[in-house]
Amino acid sequence: MEIECIWEHNGGDSLLYAGNFPGAYARGASREEALGRMAAETAAYLAWKGGPAPRELRPVVVQEKASGLAVSDADSDVIFDTERAPLTPAEYETLKGLALRSAADFLALYEAVPDKDKSCLPARICFYGPAPRTAREMYEHTKNVNSYYFGEIGVEVGNEGSILEGRRRGFALLEQQPGYLAAPARTGSFEEEWSLRKLLRRFIWHDRIHAKAMWRMAAKTFGAPIADPFCFGR
Repeated sequence: MEIECIWEHNGGDSLLYAGNFPGAYARGASREEALGRMAAETAAYLAWKGGPAPRELRPVVVQEKASGLAVSDADSDVIFDTERAPLTPAEYETLKGLALRSAADFLALYEAVPDKDKSCLPARICFYGPAPRTAREMYEHTKNVNSYYFGEIGVEVGNEGSILEGRRRGFALLEQQPGYLAAPARTGSFEEEWSLRKLLRRFIWHDRIHAKAMWRMAAKTFGAPIADPFCFGR
């Protein structure tokens, strides 16, 4: 089976996204390095979803976006060509279910970390400031993306409560808007284009990035594996 990859890059630094597996991604210092990681990432993603992976997964680049952003830190503004299309009710419910499951699994991973404020990671600056080091910092950063992403498609929601509660609130408010499944792409902050399809994919993608960082940090910090709801260690 082909993995339909969207390639976003800044010089050699590369991000690959699986257009047909929304939220799956791979990073690398080159296109080839990212491509080499894509099959394993997609297999882990499919294991997380609960379905079997095809015997062969072949990454194929179907879209390219040159970027001036800090792609090496997973800064991104690409919209897939396919993300401009309206959603059917069934597509929306499927993708919404994945975005909510991802939030629930992120919360479960966070709650499994023995000490939320302990980390072996060194301090580091990334494109938005100090990179999150502890489980609490990673969780708060990821939770607070709820209001940002929903705001980009015109849904005003706060970040009160858990990451899952905030995301549920956002979808409930979205569903009160007439014609939300067919709303065209719109320009949001920093001249970035957003659509409902993109928002759903971005939630899953952003959760996976920081869940992987938290899972690896916790195993390294505490010297033993912790809960792995995203199947990173499969």
